Amino acid sequence: MGMDDQERPHLLSSEMIGRLKQRISDRTATVGVIGLGYVGLPLAVTIASRGFPTIGFDIDASKIEVLGSGQSYIEAVTDEALQQVAGNTSFTADFARLRDCDVITICVPTPLSRYREPDLSFVEQTARIVAQNLTSETLIVLESTTYPGTTREVLVPLLAESGLLPEKDIFVAFSPEREDPGNAKFGTRNTPKVVGGESDASLELARMFYENVVENVVPVSSAATAEAVKITENVFRAVNIALVNELKVIYDAMGLDVWEVIDAAATKPFGFMPFYPGPGLGGHCIPIDPFYLTWKAREYGLSTRFIELAGEINVNMPHYVIAQLRTALDQRAGLALSKSRILVVGISYKKNVPDMRESPSVQILDLLRECGAETDYFDPLVPRIPSMREYPHLLDMASIREDEISARSYDGILIATDHDVIDYKRIAEVDAVIVDTRNVFARNGLPMHRVTKA
Repeated sequence: MGMDDQERPHLLSSEMIGRLKQRISDRTATVGVIGLGYVGLPLAVTIASRGFPTIGFDIDASKIEVLGSGQSYIEAVTDEALQQVAGNTSFTADFARLRDCDVITICVPTPLSRYREPDLSFVEQTARIVAQNLTSETLIVLESTTYPGTTREVLVPLLAESGLLPEKDIFVAFSPEREDPGNAKFGTRNTPKVVGGESDASLELARMFYENVVENVVPVSSAATAEAVKITENVFRAVNIALVNELKVIYDAMGLDVWEVIDAAATKPFGFMPFYPGPGLGGHCIPIDPFYLTWKAREYGLSTRFIELAGEINVNMPHYVIAQLRTALDQRAGLALSKSRILVVGISYKKNVPDMRESPSVQILDLLRECGAETDYFDPLVPRIPSMREYPHLLDMASIREDEISARSYDGILIATDHDVIDYKRIAEVDAVIVDTRNVFARNGLPMHRVTKA
């Protein structure tokens, strides 16, 4: 008895699922990772270390050349780790090789437009390239942070342009990246991996794949739920950072030390989680992701007042820091900011990493220049400012050397990012007004008589 038209696709899909499961289970499935940045490269190396044949894809030919020589450009991936997986790893800008892949992960940027709306152009371009080179029996997983519904509303229709049917010929899931640059305790392998699929079959395949790669997989009911998980994590951080930044401003007006207050509050063993203030928000997630949810909420006629207020507070922090520096120069040295020479210490967005994405330190440097101040910066991890969309005029500005800090005459020094490798004792010896946005002087027991906390 023959199969009818409705029965045949179901059986064929089951057969494909079984074959793909087998390749994942015995780790013969070839895995393609698209986008070899702070998310994609650690993921590719982790996948390869688990025995999967792995192909890393990127449009940047210079990255491919460096990786091909066994060198890494990301701190989270050592040259040694890269070389250890060289036997089953290749890197290429030839996207036709996607046809060789059984699993494809997409790890491309999702920035905001100049109007603070989601810019999904990288996801869309990548999806079209995948569709042009897609074969059946393939699992595609989006890892780029985005608003709930992106996988279903954007990725799936573009993949369908291949002529292959999602959830019949190909399988689609979402698993948010959770990279934390500079975190020595948690990396790709031991950070729990949330996974949601566009169908039960997609979820099962994605769960099975990641269980062969990471230590702990957390399945959720849908791709949209998994997308919401990542947005929620970063909204939580953004809102709490905004809260302590606002408390910093209030407590400073009251003559109270916000760091002392937070540290004492953190001794409570329940109901409190410490967050610490800073000069603004940086990185590829926290300053951006909440606005994805804000944008999507408008589709439902809803406003995100709490999130938007938090964003407003965090965005204004660099201006607050400049105001504190201006007051300190006036009160302690009788100097106008416009006639002062200022050193910004730490230009990356986070301590102990060279990551420049959305760094508030760069905005502070730019604001100082707009105010007429003569400026330098010192950051041993960022010898030159790389290309940045918002600050093209700062391209290739070079860090001074540490031995120049004492030799040069500065009126003010602003601690923006507190790398551990910086010699703060040397900075303390400079006869200058010091504005410390990271509480690093107090933490290190250094003299505080010329220091303003900001």
